[in-house]
Amino acid sequence: GSAMHAQVGDALVIKGHQVGESRRTGEIVEVRGDDGGPPYLVRWDDSGRTTLLFPGSDCEIHHPTANGDS
Repeated sequence: GSAMHAQVGDALVIKGHQVGESRRTGEIVEVRGDDGGPPYLVRWDDSGRTTLLFPGSDCEIHHPTANGDS
């Protein structure tokens, strides 16, 4: 599998395991691992709480696009 790399400000999405389970999204506020690796400190959008997370296979990291084309 490909190693996860993230940086502060990236969005982290956890896709629901079961049908009807909602996705959770948060912002990475700190990267604790080496070279952008986990664990990540994530501030969750729904609760505003911050938790330390080792992302699993159901996680996606989205890098915000830096271009101002929109």
